[in-house]
Order: sequence, then C-alpha cells, then structure tokens
Amino acid sequence: MAAIMSPTMTTTTETLTHPPPADTPTHPDLIKVNRLPGFYATYATSLKSLPAGSKFCPLTTSASTSASKPTYATVQTGHNSHINLNSDVVYVNHSCVPSLEFDAARNEVRVSRNRDLKVGDTLTFFYPSTEWRMSQSFSCRCGEKECLGVISGAESMGRDNMGGNWLNVHIEEMLEEKEKTLAVTEA
Repeated sequence: MAAIMSPTMTTTTETLTHPPPADTPTHPDLIKVNRLPGFYATYATSLKSLPAGSKFCPLTTSASTSASKPTYATVQTGHNSHINLNSDVVYVNHSCVPSLEFDAARNEVRVSRNRDLKVGDTLTFFYPSTEWRMSQSFSCRCGEKECLGVISGAESMGRDNMGGNWLNVHIEEMLEEKEKTLAVTEA
C-alpha cells in the first residue's frame, strides 16, 4: 500500500519487510522521520506549521519511479498507474482523520482542508483516497472517534464508508463507474 503502517496499525494479511531507510532525508525542512524498532513502526512528523489546504510538498520527486503492481509502499496515481515514492513521504501513514491529502492529479501533498498543520503533528493521509485495491488491508487503530476499522481499497469500502474524506479524481471516477454498473445490474 501507500505507506508504512505506524505502531497504531496492524496488518491483517501478510508480513512484509521494511524498506531500507534513506541515507539522506529527501525533505529535511518539512519531514522528520521517526524510526522506531520493529516492522511498521516508522512514522513522519511535520517540521512546519501550515494552514489548512496549503501545499505541503510535491507528491513525486526525481527519485519516484513507476511501479508495475501495487504494493504496501506504492501510491496509486490513476486508474491503472502506481508509483514508488522513494522519498520520506513513504513514511506518511494512514489515519481516518488525516493531516494531509495526496492529490495525484495535481502531483501534490497538501494540508487537509479540515485542519491546520502544526510543527510536531503526525503526518497522515487517508489510504483509500488514492487506492482502489490495496495490496493488504489492515485494522486501523488511529484512535480517532471517526475510525473506520478495517481499511482496504475504495473498491471494497464504497463511497458511503469513506468517512467524508477527500478522494482523488481517479477514485471518484472509479466509484462512479462501479455505481453505474451496479445500477444497471440491479435494474
């Protein structure tokens, strides 16, 4: 999936290895990578305060590469396209009430439109906002009262189970296609 899961999450499918840590921070003025022992324990915090809706950083960098298939460390950028971030942004974890939005169409990561970002805030985004099918679902333990429980791709969660979160254009389009197909099937 899109990022490494934090200590507040567990995987429900398979055990995967941790990607190697970057030798040099890719966003040293924006992101602090907090490395803890164990799998899925690394997370990112903000080094800047920014108002709601403002641009945080580009989604991709010169180090980003195309991915042949989705993994827990890729981000879906279109109907059939995924990228390996290959940057500190990979440590932005999931939350049902995220601090960031990953906008693939604009190639940007921005502060959630629902709240300001402060120095020290944990950097999170809503995984189904980019992912139609996830390589692994997991039981979310973000601790928010709005927590949705099991997190999987938008395809299996459906629009009504997205908690009102912002969604990428490709996810909105795919949800509309699925809804039209269901309506024809039920008619």
